[in-house]
Amino acid sequence: MPVYVYSIVATSHPQHLTSLHGVGDPPSTLRTVRSEELTAVVSDAPEQLRPKRRDLGAHQAVQETLMADGTVLPLQFGFTTTDDEAVREVLEERAEEFTERLEALEGCVEYHLKAAQAEEALLRQILSESDEARTLNDQLKSGTGGPELPLALGELIAREVQDRQEALAGQLVDALRGFAREERLSQATGDDFLSVSFLVEQDNEKSFLGAQQDLAKELGEDFDLRLLGPLPAYSFV
Repeated sequence: MPVYVYSIVATSHPQHLTSLHGVGDPPSTLRTVRSEELTAVVSDAPEQLRPKRRDLGAHQAVQETLMADGTVLPLQFGFTTTDDEAVREVLEERAEEFTERLEALEGCVEYHLKAAQAEEALLRQILSESDEARTLNDQLKSGTGGPELPLALGELIAREVQDRQEALAGQLVDALRGFAREERLSQATGDDFLSVSFLVEQDNEKSFLGAQQDLAKELGEDFDLRLLGPLPAYSFV
């Protein structure tokens, strides 16, 4: 029967799972698959699995409960394989890799930062600081430019937006890098210009959070910095 895999821990981890249930409707029963050094927390996989709130909550509850007692390699929601033996084979074949990752994540949590800037504020900034953009915009307003002017202005602004946002994203990451053990960039979507995860030692959380709050104050109300965490270290498995 297909198996749903939640996470991997050291076999020495307490694995207090009796108060939890797994994904599915009705909820599946959690169990463990062990090798000599590692243990995977699994359950039977439901025939149809969707990212519904109930199942996402069950998956997250497993990670958080395990995190409270030790280091966890959390798998992303929806990971399945053929059977328990396939899980055991992976634990044995990749024991060294998983053990090294558990050591790297020990005492750490993940924080995920997304950042956006108000479009109007960014446009005002570009027109204020770029002589070329301001000149083209003035020509467009006065009607003195040619038919190619709107396209030229649009392309210039698009380049300015990209350059400025890339530079600012780099500055934000640099400012927080010293408070984290590792970071992982991901593709920003929508209006965001930054999407990055930080692996933060629990003893350093207060300093990291303070630095992030200082950045938000420094940037001001035209910026939207959204920090999620503490989270299981999904981005660093």
